[in-house]
Amino acid sequence: MRILLVEDEQKVARLIAQGLGKEGFEVDTASDGQAGLQSALGNAYDLLIVDLMLPKLTGSELIKQLRKSNGDLPIVVLTARDSLTDKLSNFEAGADDYLTKPFALAELLVRIKALLRRGASNRSNILRIADLEIDRVAHQVKRQATPIKLTSKEYGLLEYLASNAGRVLSRSMIVEHVWDQSFEGFTNIVDVYVRQLRAKIDEPFEVRLIQTVRNVGYTLVDPATA
Repeated sequence: MRILLVEDEQKVARLIAQGLGKEGFEVDTASDGQAGLQSALGNAYDLLIVDLMLPKLTGSELIKQLRKSNGDLPIVVLTARDSLTDKLSNFEAGADDYLTKPFALAELLVRIKALLRRGASNRSNILRIADLEIDRVAHQVKRQATPIKLTSKEYGLLEYLASNAGRVLSRSMIVEHVWDQSFEGFTNIVDVYVRQLRAKIDEPFEVRLIQTVRNVGYTLVDPATA
């Protein structure tokens, strides 16, 4: 699970990131609202943690702008302000939960896990693009009802492409999400795995679903609806 933490207090950000990292989460950080918004819009996250008092762009404004293009991303607000008016205004802006500073990391973890469970229950267990079917629970893949055996990384790459169907994903985005690594040193690994995936998903069939966007990355699309 990948989380974006937008917090300008470096000590707080470091403690939260380290704590969540020990729980198995991958945590990206941003220290101002503008950088946080750009990161949230440019990457695929499972959850956003955002402080309200941020430089360049407030947390409330970040949430409002993000909700225009991403209505499903779970958002936890961190703030020192605990008035009912503040809470209501941020829930109205699009926050899903609200935690007042100072707080215990254990409480934040409970809130995060609850929101992720809620999001998982609302997310379809089956992804379908054209005649491709991906069962997210069983990790099984079929095309034209024919089972296709994939390695764990091939499956992770396919699920990421399919869950962002129609969206162009850069190689760096794919590496960070599927491999939990920074892009440096992984220049060719995405291309290698895409070739392997195409050999199983596309080449035995008439219609190709995985498309290359020159100098940008890859996308998974149904040509009939593109």
